[in-house]
Amino acid sequence: MLEPLPLGKGAIDEVSKRIDVIGFLCPIPIAKTREALAEMETGEVLEVWADDPETLHDMPILLQRINATLLSVETDAGEYRYLIRAGETT
Repeated sequence: MLEPLPLGKGAIDEVSKRIDVIGFLCPIPIAKTREALAEMETGEVLEVWADDPETLHDMPILLQRINATLLSVETDAGEYRYLIRAGETT
């Protein structure tokens, strides 16, 4: 499982797309992340906000399968901010 950083410690100012899946349990956050990345160009950065702790386990598995890169995961008050770089095969 991932060990999130405090909010702001892995920050990137420029993101290409944001999705908010707070309040949704897996598999919804993972499915929505996959959909968003499929629409993005290689190298673009996706910001995902989630609050399901299962995403700490499931997100790296998804990203490995679709050749995307997890840049950082940050946490604050039970919410997680994922920064993901879209890969060539998304």
